[in-house]
Amino acid sequence: MNATPADLLLTGGVVYTMEPGAPRAEALALRGERIAAVGSARHLDALRGPETRVIDLAGRAVIPGLVDAHCHPVKGAIADLFSCRFPFAATPDDIAAALAAFVDAHPGADVVIGGRWGAGFFERHDLGSPRAWLDRLESDRAVYLRDDSGHNGCANSRALALLGVGADTPDPPGGTIRRDAATGEPTGLLLEQADVEARARLPDWSEEQYRAGVLETVATANAFGITALQDADATEPLLRAYRDVDAEGGLSLRVAAAISTPYGGRATPLDYGEIEGLRERYTSRHVDPRFVKIYQDGVPTTARTAAMLEPYLADDGVPDGFRGHLHVDPDTLATDIAELEGRGFAVKLHTAGDRAVQTSLDAIERAHARSGRADLRHHLAHAGLIAPEDLPRFRELNVTADLSPYLWYPVSLLDSVRAAIGARAEDYWPIRTLDEMGASLCAGSDWPAAIESMDPWVGLSAMVTRRDPRGQSDDAFGADQAVSLETALRVFTIDGARALRCDTQTGSLAPGKLADFVVLRDDLFAIDPGAIAAGVVEETWFEGRCVYR
Repeated sequence: MNATPADLLLTGGVVYTMEPGAPRAEALALRGERIAAVGSARHLDALRGPETRVIDLAGRAVIPGLVDAHCHPVKGAIADLFSCRFPFAATPDDIAAALAAFVDAHPGADVVIGGRWGAGFFERHDLGSPRAWLDRLESDRAVYLRDDSGHNGCANSRALALLGVGADTPDPPGGTIRRDAATGEPTGLLLEQADVEARARLPDWSEEQYRAGVLETVATANAFGITALQDADATEPLLRAYRDVDAEGGLSLRVAAAISTPYGGRATPLDYGEIEGLRERYTSRHVDPRFVKIYQDGVPTTARTAAMLEPYLADDGVPDGFRGHLHVDPDTLATDIAELEGRGFAVKLHTAGDRAVQTSLDAIERAHARSGRADLRHHLAHAGLIAPEDLPRFRELNVTADLSPYLWYPVSLLDSVRAAIGARAEDYWPIRTLDEMGASLCAGSDWPAAIESMDPWVGLSAMVTRRDPRGQSDDAFGADQAVSLETALRVFTIDGARALRCDTQTGSLAPGKLADFVVLRDDLFAIDPGAIAAGVVEETWFEGRCVYR
């Protein structure tokens, strides 16, 4: 141990290091932005010098900074700051009130963008045509509201006119314009690719709004104890905003950015040169764009857009035997992954259905054979529905299961999945099985999709209990797949850092690593797991400085 006095010494508590050889310690010493030593209070007291600052933990606990390995935080922050917001559980009256309040506060707005209505909203509420319902609420402005999954939208008549969507508009490949059975007129619901194309025609946020979204993301994440995250769909305006805020010294987060690619049906290879150009232009000290996002399907809710091995349950307007659609044909996907591997990119694939998972694993296997490398750990995101024969392939192919523990308890989205696929939903999110098989794991909030907040403590609690941490339901979901608190913490720290390719610098507390850590009010191992979700962060430290207290 270097005998040079430490700049900072934290002692008098318990330190959970996430280091297998020494998982628990009493004290932590820092020099500058890095950890100098971890160990017993007596041993580290030798690093106390006349200028050393000492923090008495008074029995509190320290853990590594948490990792949100899949989120869309700037989009969520911008929506909170600048759009018409309402909770997933909002009733028609709630949405009407939120829309009226937004219009009153923004009288000059010609277009109102907002959300997010919960999965199954229009099945639960007999509103007739969603378009006509929105027209009754607001007819002078274009209104476009998105759902909790982030894959579907609802437009009023003015918005449909702005978007150029009418009775004669064909469904785009991989998307659906819902229509009135009698008249053929659009009902206002735009699913998957139809929603993507609609959003591309709506006004984008300004550079100032993107920058405000990044700053809000940093403040929110640090308050939750998050010191690293992956933006799972980073467009160029997002990349620019992250880089610029980092250059100004405002990014107290490690951001792994998955570069956006075209959404929807595709049979042509990606523009690899453009992707490399984005990586070169927007890499900075805390921004790492060595990832690429590819969507391979939609969602397995009543929208029925995820690619499934077995048909969805029957429903009006859905063909018999319907199994959803794959976005990228398998040959093109294998070509893309092999080429990206050769250029040093890890790929995050959206795979919500078991057929999307299977075909993506097949493509990765073919890509490894072509590129000659299997060291880049690709992510299968939302891989909650997995065929039994595909479970061991995650470990065999060095693929990370990117999971969403915030949904591992009874919520409205889960009810929608059950309504679409029936009993198969009971096997959703097999984390314990994957962990026992030695699969690489990471956890992400996916905020603002499907959940109200990027709060990691809700997800961590749900991993351990498989129950609603907020007490809105007494039921457990998939209790046999609950994991230990040790496993949950590992997934949210060092496993997440490994998925983000920054585990040599952060994710655990060891000498030489960056001093990214959280001081907790309570020792997590001394409280009921259900109480974890209440929030226990007292301080968040990033590179040796306190960024939240």
